[in-house]
Amino acid sequence: MDAEEIASGQRRFGERWRVSGPPHVRTTLSGAPLEAVYGPDNGGGVGGPDVDNVPAFDRIGWPGEYPFTRGIHTTGYRGKPWTMRQFAGFGSADDTNARFRRLLNAGGDGISVAFDMPTLMGLDSDDPMATGEVGHCGAAIDSAQDMERLLRAIPLDAVTTSMTISGPAVPLFCTYVVAAERAGTAADALGGTLQTDIFKEYIAQKEWIFPPDPHLRLIGDLLEWTQQHMPRYHPISISGYHIREAGATAAQELAFTLADGFGYVELGLKRGLAIDDFAPRLSFFFDAHIDFFEEIAKFRAARRIWARWMRDRYGATTDKAQWLRFHTQTAGVSLTAQQPDNNVVRTAVEALAAVLGGTNSLHTNALDEVLGLPTEATAEVALRTQQILFEETGVASVIDPLGGSWFVEASTDRVEAEVESLLAEIANLGDGQSITSGIVAGIESGWFTGHIADAADAYQHSVESGERRVVGVNAYTDSVAPPLEVLKVSAEVETEQVARLRHRRATRSTDLVQQRLDTLKVAARGSANLVPPMLDAVRAEATVGELCSTLREVFGGYTEPAGF
Repeated sequence: MDAEEIASGQRRFGERWRVSGPPHVRTTLSGAPLEAVYGPDNGGGVGGPDVDNVPAFDRIGWPGEYPFTRGIHTTGYRGKPWTMRQFAGFGSADDTNARFRRLLNAGGDGISVAFDMPTLMGLDSDDPMATGEVGHCGAAIDSAQDMERLLRAIPLDAVTTSMTISGPAVPLFCTYVVAAERAGTAADALGGTLQTDIFKEYIAQKEWIFPPDPHLRLIGDLLEWTQQHMPRYHPISISGYHIREAGATAAQELAFTLADGFGYVELGLKRGLAIDDFAPRLSFFFDAHIDFFEEIAKFRAARRIWARWMRDRYGATTDKAQWLRFHTQTAGVSLTAQQPDNNVVRTAVEALAAVLGGTNSLHTNALDEVLGLPTEATAEVALRTQQILFEETGVASVIDPLGGSWFVEASTDRVEAEVESLLAEIANLGDGQSITSGIVAGIESGWFTGHIADAADAYQHSVESGERRVVGVNAYTDSVAPPLEVLKVSAEVETEQVARLRHRRATRSTDLVQQRLDTLKVAARGSANLVPPMLDAVRAEATVGELCSTLREVFGGYTEPAGF
């Protein structure tokens, strides 16, 4: 930013104007100058804001100011571009590592790990239940040595790592910390996000291991341990993405996700953690669906509701503790197997909605993900979609360019009202005081899954009846496009992974592993934090499956109530 722009910003916004980050385009393609932010007082001129008489302006506000409707940062993407974090994972750890390094070399900013189904369920690759699934929907990770291979040659102190896993999240986290140690990166230098959102699993994705209480204990232990040892790390990413992909509406996605977030806030407070210390380390993960303006309104309402509840209900006093930080992924469920090239357009529109809604990081889906794992070529196109948005369209030049639009603000208010109504319902499912009690009651009664099923059924009926038109599916179905080549994972991946795992077991100290697992079991029966004994077990090359089995002996399993 040049001196004139800085001076203009300081005159207009005073202390609100903080300048940092890389420069970016400050004019339109035709050369017309652009202000950093627009409001009701300016038509492009410079002067102090006069908004006292603007109805409801306090609900819209300026970027970087409570209630953060227009974004959490004063300078928006002028100050810091969104992180381009592409989700990837398939086959062996080596396969996925190669994909990560290609994405980073192509201009990506962070990595996001997809794990295969056995790993997501806390099973080792040689477990009989893992047969046929190893490496097919993500990377197979059984131990710290696999995690070392996954992250090889990636500078972990500079590249943030997101891991999408909840049931066995803490064991996987321990393999990450140990792999970083072995690569020479201390835990306090690591940055990134662990999903760890077990409420979402019970509500939508169904990948849990234990009953709710033990899972919450593990999450509380992780909150405490990372608070002490990993200042750059976000130990929970509260996920609405999977709730939306299961069929929820935009308001349901936001309400159920915010409720889960408030539940984790209550968990932290119950652990005695200070709200202003741990709340900034929580983050969110949302879906960007195809209804462009509704998605933008959803993101803006999310920030406003979170800030208000954090301040007024939970006593957060700092801006950072009131900020809702979120990652976005474009909607996988919107992609069509018919005429899949059209999915590039869908993804671009959804990504634009995420950006105009103020996302902090973004994954763009590849056009072939509805058919299989992305190829290298389609993964590159997905990343280039983000880069075109940032470099060529001008959407990053003005902060919250849609702020003040009558339609956008009315839509934001509508989504907010729907969400607040649903939050009140959730609270009343329990004791009426604790959101956590309402979440647990809603899980056990099937309230959440029932609402999602009804919404999914209504959408499907609207498509089948032709009321809602989907290009290539029930409208404009003729096509000359040839079939796509689909990436397939070889059966050799499973054979090699199992052989590698068995060799590792044969060459480690069996006595030491058993000793460390016994120590973990004793700790699980008591009240000690489980992260340290789990780290010790991982350092001895205990596997993820062994850690989960040890804990299952103490915690038991869980079967959700049947619903019809």
